[in-house]
Amino acid sequence: MSELHLRVFIDKSELVLPDGTTQVFLEGGMSQTAKLKYQKIALELSQGYLEKQIILCRDNLAALNLSQLSQTHIGILHKLVESVTSEVGRALVGLTVLQLCVKAVEPMQSIRLHKGSAGTRDFSWRDGISMRSLDRQYITPVLRKYELLRLNADGFMMTRSLAENYPYSPVYKANLRGARQEWLSIVEGIETNEINPEAALHYLLSQLLNQANSFINLSSQTIENLNNVFEQAEEVDREYITNIILRHIKESDYAARIMEISMHSLMQAMQECQVFPDGALKPLSQMRSANKKHGNIGDIEILQARQIIESWDAKYGKAYLRDELEELADKLAAHSTVALAGFVTSVEPERRQEMLYRCQEIEDLFGTSIEILTFREWIKKQFNRAMEDGLVTEQELARAWMTAYTESLAQRRREIAPIDEPCHQWLTTLKEILENF
Repeated sequence: MSELHLRVFIDKSELVLPDGTTQVFLEGGMSQTAKLKYQKIALELSQGYLEKQIILCRDNLAALNLSQLSQTHIGILHKLVESVTSEVGRALVGLTVLQLCVKAVEPMQSIRLHKGSAGTRDFSWRDGISMRSLDRQYITPVLRKYELLRLNADGFMMTRSLAENYPYSPVYKANLRGARQEWLSIVEGIETNEINPEAALHYLLSQLLNQANSFINLSSQTIENLNNVFEQAEEVDREYITNIILRHIKESDYAARIMEISMHSLMQAMQECQVFPDGALKPLSQMRSANKKHGNIGDIEILQARQIIESWDAKYGKAYLRDELEELADKLAAHSTVALAGFVTSVEPERRQEMLYRCQEIEDLFGTSIEILTFREWIKKQFNRAMEDGLVTEQELARAWMTAYTESLAQRRREIAPIDEPCHQWLTTLKEILENF
């Protein structure tokens, strides 16, 4: 194994990877192949590729497939966005958006080579493309239009530190302000085909949408509508809030995820009321990560001494749960601390007797109580549990639940509810429901 390094010659650069393989980047005017790639990319961007992706993320959650990303890569992308301040980080995020667009449109184009010219006057790589031109015409104007990044109208590629005559790699030496390491990790992941570029673009845009001024205003308006509902309703009880949330689930894209968030929000409210004196609610799982690989049992989990003691898995639109019970049995074999595990269905469970028989077998095997409940049954169970010690009234818990639910969707509770999906459509729908409920 050799150390990663860059060799620079008069007419080329060579990136030597740790495994000894070498990537060669020839200098000179753009090759005919590079010109064709650039034309394809420019055409797609000129026809609104980036804008279409932003609108897709904002308005059509069901069309996104963010599960193609690993939790590691999600974490890197999230840190990249989180690094943005009024002073630093914007150029690297903008560049990442451009690079992901390039790779999604033309997978064979290297996103290391940010300069390409047909003439001989300016520095150019033979296989490079002019990222500055693409940025100025198609990326910065769109990001500014949707207020996703506060960028100079001339574009982020005017930043001198991004314009050095070296390929973008871990040994790129320019003084970059912001999440340098995260950006370089993304470049490497894309170039080695470890990261799906369009899925990464959707995630990045989702995070930017959730931080845009328009979303912040929508969040405030929705919370204000909720407070108006609390003031005007004759009685805010369990049934009243359940009906609001069920309507929101029914009218929203990606209803399965909304059901998870609503369940987690009720548990947030219960935790605030000290219902779990010896346990702690685990933060909401990011997207669909409730599987053995991530050490999860269900979507909602209560921990004690970092061990799972209670778990609930939301099953939207699924009535027959035999396969899920078998998966649960496999997971329980590695989690001996679980006292209660259950499934919550949005529809009436099928073949309940068969399911109850299998539940009993699993209970006998692992000493874990297993329950299968409808959404309404589960809500009633949790309310009764919270109220039995006199810690909270039904009305107090109902209000706390709806507050936690709304604030989670509004990105106001990211420590306990780190929702990665774009929440604009969910909040828009909830705002309209609250206005007319």
